[in-house]
Amino acid sequence: MTEFKFNKQTDRLFEAILSLRTVKEAEAFFRDLCTIDELREMTDRWRIVDLLQQGKSYREIASQVKVSTTTVSRVAYWLNYGKGGYQQIYGRVKPHHGNSVPKGKGLRSYLV
Repeated sequence: MTEFKFNKQTDRLFEAILSLRTVKEAEAFFRDLCTIDELREMTDRWRIVDLLQQGKSYREIASQVKVSTTTVSRVAYWLNYGKGGYQQIYGRVKPHHGNSVPKGKGLRSYLV
């Protein structure tokens, strides 16, 4: 596997993401930036991280998220042996994890 090289362009993208202030802003930005399939895949990966952190089995996660166990394995690999991004962010949002975001028009309606 080739190592991805971050550069000025990726830095500009991440700076744009860091400028988002609300969930609504994030929904609008990511809907314009990504395809519906890309958004679903990222949402599934983040959900898999949560379920792995809860100690669920790969089969249970695959069934619940409706993905293959291979997908669960890939997320688990990066969770355990990646650059620490999943762990860091999960640690920040975990205390708020049970709180749901209010429903409304926006990106969520496209992902249902």
